[in-house]
Amino acid sequence: MKIFIAFAAFISLSLAISSTPGDNSHYVEGVSRYIWMPDGDGVPHLVDLHAPIDRQVSRNGADNQYWLYTRRNPTNHQVLRHNDVNSVRNSNFNPSRPIKVLVHGWNSKGSSRMNPQIRDALLHVGDFNVIVVDWRRAAMGTYTTSVWSVPGIGQHLGWFLQFLFNNFGGNWNNLHLIGFSLGAHVIGNAGRTIGGRAGRLTGLDPAGPQWGRNSNAINRNDGVYVENIHTDGGLLGIFDPVGDVDFYPNGGRNRQPGCMLSTCSHSRGYELFAASVRYNHFNGRQCANLNDARNSRCTGASHRMGNAVIGKRGTGLFGVTTGSNWPF
Repeated sequence: MKIFIAFAAFISLSLAISSTPGDNSHYVEGVSRYIWMPDGDGVPHLVDLHAPIDRQVSRNGADNQYWLYTRRNPTNHQVLRHNDVNSVRNSNFNPSRPIKVLVHGWNSKGSSRMNPQIRDALLHVGDFNVIVVDWRRAAMGTYTTSVWSVPGIGQHLGWFLQFLFNNFGGNWNNLHLIGFSLGAHVIGNAGRTIGGRAGRLTGLDPAGPQWGRNSNAINRNDGVYVENIHTDGGLLGIFDPVGDVDFYPNGGRNRQPGCMLSTCSHSRGYELFAASVRYNHFNGRQCANLNDARNSRCTGASHRMGNAVIGKRGTGLFGVTTGSNWPF
């Protein structure tokens, strides 16, 4: 009886909600019903992980928008339309340039903070076709609905990429898919749809809640080289390795240096990546195991975290030490 009472008290405590926006100190993975999540501009929102799915929301990705940025139009996007050859032909898209695809997460849109930050960094270092995927209709619903929508969003992205390559040529090895939070799982599904041919996938703190044992989560088979940067493992992000290479900055968990709110550590995933693109200054050291990664005890071979290198390759777990302010 005492054991039952103690267990019931533990469950009640774990279901308590912090009244401070962005404070997830109450959260117990796999047990808690509520968690604070940041929107695309870093503002925390309280999310009910038991909320029902809104089946009226489009989940098949037909509403995806594809915004093209190049060095000829670095801040004003051109809209590319699936199966509309003229929309591509009349744009600045050049199939001889590498393609960088950016996919946002929950409660976000194409103009949300992560996209211009990474876009500007990419165009600063290379002459790329940067395509921002705006899937706001499904992303703006309840978190549960957005999770349910991810496979269809990713599948349509994959079909759009097939349309581009089938009609305009190019090299699949020059395709780099970059996704933050739920967007990391979107690019995983897109990579599967195109048969794992993308040269590189980068998951930025892949979303954790509702993704345990989820077959639609990003994995190492979704591209030629799949890497993930874990910054809020066990809370808003997953902690387990799911790529060819998994990076664990500062232990890969909450709180990251310089973060006051819990939710800041999740957003740090795309901030660190943007900094790595501009400066390529994060030197990862290989870890013997996941526990060493958790405790920042990694002293093995070196491997750069992030950056814009298309032909990047490697395997293993890597710890990284960063600063607390840009460029970290």
